[in-house]
Amino acid sequence: MYESTDRRHISSDDNGFLDDPACWSAHLAVRTARQLGVGELAVEHWCVIERLRRGWLDDRRLPVQRHLCRELDLDRDCITMLFGGLIEAWKVAGLPDPGEEARIYMEDMETDDTITDDTLAANTMTDDTVTDDVSGLGELHSGDNL
Repeated sequence: MYESTDRRHISSDDNGFLDDPACWSAHLAVRTARQLGVGELAVEHWCVIERLRRGWLDDRRLPVQRHLCRELDLDRDCITMLFGGLIEAWKVAGLPDPGEEARIYMEDMETDDTITDDTLAANTMTDDTVTDDVSGLGELHSGDNL
């Protein structure tokens, strides 16, 4: 796909990633965010964008989402909350396709249902909870099937 902006031709690949990150601009980021449904870019968005661009352009590395958010002193799900997912953040940041393996990682980050420490704490049952929950079941014997 080709788009003309600021008298330059901007091209993206079939997956919507910018072909040349040197063609990226803040104006393009705003337009991409709008097209992806991200909405208005706030200071937190720009911090994430800058960190993503620096990490990729300097070191060619994908961030670990929670680490990036922690480095920026944001909620550990900041990328999902701000952009909807890492792929959207990557596109708004104007970065090229990081490759199939990295895209799979990014997609997995968007659908990651792993148990976090907060989830464990919220769902941990104490002995009192178990006793309360089973008190109405009657008496169980070792040979009973549940």
